[in-house]
Amino acid sequence: MDERLVRAAGLDVRGALMPWAGGTYYEVSGPEGAPAVVLIHGLGLTAAVTWEAIGAARARDYRVIRYDLNGHGQSATPPGDASLTALSEQVIALMDALGVARAALVGFSLGGLINRRVAMDHPDRVRGLGILNSPHERGEELQARVEAQAQAAGEGGPFATIDAALERWFRPEFRAAQPESVARVRATVLANDPGDYAAHRWVLAHGVRELIRPMPPITCPALVMTGEEDSGSTPAMSRAISTEIEGSDCQILPGQKHLGLIEDPESFIGPLRGFLGRLPG
Repeated sequence: MDERLVRAAGLDVRGALMPWAGGTYYEVSGPEGAPAVVLIHGLGLTAAVTWEAIGAARARDYRVIRYDLNGHGQSATPPGDASLTALSEQVIALMDALGVARAALVGFSLGGLINRRVAMDHPDRVRGLGILNSPHERGEELQARVEAQAQAAGEGGPFATIDAALERWFRPEFRAAQPESVARVRATVLANDPGDYAAHRWVLAHGVRELIRPMPPITCPALVMTGEEDSGSTPAMSRAISTEIEGSDCQILPGQKHLGLIEDPESFIGPLRGFLGRLPG
């Protein structure tokens, strides 16, 4: 049977039952009845690759829900155009399917656009936001560059941009010391359907425009973090996001690039632990 048909039937490629909610592949860990935390990965990645360390660390105290975005990993591609709203409604549909009334949403990169959209459209469902290495208003020059990269992805798929991306995402010393980790990320991105990847790259390029000076304002508690050397989700962007969410905390991690979440997960685990522990019930 074709692998896509197997997955559409709710099976993995070995024929074993998979968790499946409306076409979304997900994993749940942690004690039943504990506060829910939904982890939202970035463009071209998967829940497993992005959240391996952080999901395990948080599952001791929280009901941790990891899932693959529409058209990523083992999740289906829904009908209709890719958009930030479609991706945010995927979160709500998954929470509904799992009986989760409210959750803290922790989003990386594109995931940090998605969780902000959810907080604007469904504020009653969100306890707090972790916004990690996520872009914001870019300025004309950087916005034009990001749009050109999105166009290149549309013409050549993820192969067209992956090598340059890996240089932006990881520090040189990590690439040299941990080639297996870098190769895993590379393989994950290249496994994406070219059309799905290009469509969601366009969302990443343009979705920030919906979130600048958000209306309605985002009012839930928020932790905004990025790497000091993240060129696509810069410290200035994180500070701007933080200034637009009253009472939020902004932390800049020294020396980190875009995928510090994979290079040095401990640098994220501590601040996230403190933030989640302070959230109201």
